[in-house]
Amino acid sequence: MHSSRAGRVLTRNTVSSVSVGLLLCFAIGAGGCSNRSRKEPLNTIHWPQPQKIRTLDPIYADDIYSAEEVTRGYETLLQYHFLKRPYVLVSNLAESLPEVSADGKIHVFRLKKGVLFQDDRCFKQTGGKGREMTAQDVVYSLKRLADPKLISTGWWLLDGKIEGLNEWRELARKNGADYGRDVVGLRATDRYTVEIRLVKRSSSFLYSLAMPFTSIVAREAVEFYGKEFGARAIGTGPFRLLEFTSNSRLVWARSPTYRKELYPSEGEAEDKAAGFLEDGGKQLPLADRIVVQVYEEWHPMWLAFLSGGLDATFIPKDGFAQAITPRKELSSELKVKGIRLSRSPYLDITHLTLNMSDPLLGKNKLLRQALSLAYDEDKFDQLFFNGRTIAAQGPIPPGLDGYDPSFKNPYRQFNLTKAKDYLARAGYPDGKGLPPLVYVTASDATSRQIADFDAHVFAAIGVKLQVESYSWPEFQTAIRNRRGQMWPFAWVADYPDPENFLQLFYSKNASPGPNDSNYSNPEFDRLYEKAIATPQGTERTALYKTMVKLVIEDCPWIFKAHRIGYRVSQKWLKNYKYHDFHGAAKYYRVEDRKN
Repeated sequence: MHSSRAGRVLTRNTVSSVSVGLLLCFAIGAGGCSNRSRKEPLNTIHWPQPQKIRTLDPIYADDIYSAEEVTRGYETLLQYHFLKRPYVLVSNLAESLPEVSADGKIHVFRLKKGVLFQDDRCFKQTGGKGREMTAQDVVYSLKRLADPKLISTGWWLLDGKIEGLNEWRELARKNGADYGRDVVGLRATDRYTVEIRLVKRSSSFLYSLAMPFTSIVAREAVEFYGKEFGARAIGTGPFRLLEFTSNSRLVWARSPTYRKELYPSEGEAEDKAAGFLEDGGKQLPLADRIVVQVYEEWHPMWLAFLSGGLDATFIPKDGFAQAITPRKELSSELKVKGIRLSRSPYLDITHLTLNMSDPLLGKNKLLRQALSLAYDEDKFDQLFFNGRTIAAQGPIPPGLDGYDPSFKNPYRQFNLTKAKDYLARAGYPDGKGLPPLVYVTASDATSRQIADFDAHVFAAIGVKLQVESYSWPEFQTAIRNRRGQMWPFAWVADYPDPENFLQLFYSKNASPGPNDSNYSNPEFDRLYEKAIATPQGTERTALYKTMVKLVIEDCPWIFKAHRIGYRVSQKWLKNYKYHDFHGAAKYYRVEDRKN
């Protein structure tokens, strides 16, 4: 985010090996089963988050951690089918997918009736009882994304797409936001009907209505809590917030007023054998409670899982050899505990961003190309990902339209001789005359390890780095404010369309938007705008491939890899089928947890 992702994440892995002594100590003192509250419901899911949760306000849910938490308390018009792959959009707060005009511009949504916001004292007129969600709430929530005073990091989703919304935004910039002012392309035509008129056909627009950014909020809650709204979650979602400490813990409980929504009764061919259809037709959410623990280092998170204190996690770098055999199977030690393994490619890309708004890097393409040629991605992959990646030759990951497995990026090769030649042509032979490049990163141990690796890589051609470390929220702020000249980052898909990766280079999405490299190329922008209005097919695929080649030549990123996820879950966690997008927690439950 997600943006998030919406989903963007710093590339991170654990840094310490597991020891039996530490495992025992951790299980007793920091989250093992024996430390659980006796008052906790048996059907409680224990879940890790590897970073602080900055906010629960949907319009700022631009990292995958905040986005995941937002979906517990809030909902969107559409969502993805939990079991089907490839991913399929289905209704959520809408009764069904919208009625769409022949020209693809008009979308009419019929809302489900009787959907209630969670009880809260902000609803003064109903004595604290959550009122019914209506079409006006949808209109208000989408206008919040456009309000320039709020500086939503999700505005890029709607920018230039809905008739009259950009004009409303400009008036709000001059006179303050008037949420009562009509927008021709965003109307509540009756209590349960929303009509959205697009400026032009958009192949990805519906995906945006399944993203946490477009979650439906109540105006009463926003106005009642003001600056504290981001620490609340008063939506229509399956869980209500009981506790929120951003840097340590969140607790969610089943919402007693949640609407009727049932676990799916159909999925993929293998889902029945895997047990994923056993709860078909049951009311959601299935779990009574979710306890989320924040782990800023992977080591204690992995230990907590091994001790039974967490119900699922991915396998960090330094736990990989313990958990996975050379044949890429789960170790016998974990199998005997009933632990399950799932693996699949992520829809993502890891990269080093080069800040194109920087007067040095942004104006010297040969320098950027030299840096890319000097990067030893294969060694990085083995050190930090255990070889669990697919080489990224461009921004589009495997499985999406426009990905070409035969294409080779001429600047994604470890070639020191060539890198030194390009550096000399850039005006800095052997790095002479080039000041240290400011490298911005997060302050956790693994990020520091990566920074050390990168410094060593570039030193081989005479380029020095000046490393600046920040906490995760401060790191994100630094990027949005264009501080620094390069930083390690990753993008996890917000929706299953290559446009979501190519919009990272659209000039209108520059920081504080998702185009954190601040790349600007008029020809790329022209092709991008043409592609988003072009239906899926050979013409759009050809446009994507041309856009990718422009980006590769300009080199605003040093391309690294598409990761393959290795995830493990406890035997008592049911229905754990990995989902690339958010909102899956309502389908999980716990059964016969060990005591």
